[in-house]
Amino acid sequence: MRLRNTDKAGYFRFLSLLVIIIFILGIAAFLLEYFIYDYLGSMQYLLITIPVVTVLIFYFKGRQIFEYDSEGEALHFKNSNVVLFLNKSLNDEFPKYKLLAYDIVNIFIVKRLYITINGKKGNIILKYDISYLTRKELNDLKMSLSKVIRNNKEQKREDIS
Repeated sequence: MRLRNTDKAGYFRFLSLLVIIIFILGIAAFLLEYFIYDYLGSMQYLLITIPVVTVLIFYFKGRQIFEYDSEGEALHFKNSNVVLFLNKSLNDEFPKYKLLAYDIVNIFIVKRLYITINGKKGNIILKYDISYLTRKELNDLKMSLSKVIRNNKEQKREDIS
């Protein structure tokens, strides 16, 4: 099964540009209010707080682009960011039989996928940002990973008997 949300990259670029513009305008409005106008009084700090919170939410939500491919004998995960200066992408590929477990953690607006694989030095946990996946894409991902794990367990039972 292939899962990718690269078709939404234009939307994510627009969203990141909008967040940057809100941040710059918020700082400019705060500086003007603080040094020149002073109309809002103590409420002027909202002009800086709201844009900073918006930037932090966008940053902590994680990488926007997620690609998953389970066709063939290997699993391929790719997680990248559309913002150029934050472009630290993850790219992992490993055989299906190494997959031991997965866990999806959902904390408010942040969703993370933790993959546990069997490595040479023990179990390894890989982390991917899946906050921008739709509910259908998330269910498809869960179904595919569960199927791989189920097939791995059946294969181990056959090897033991």
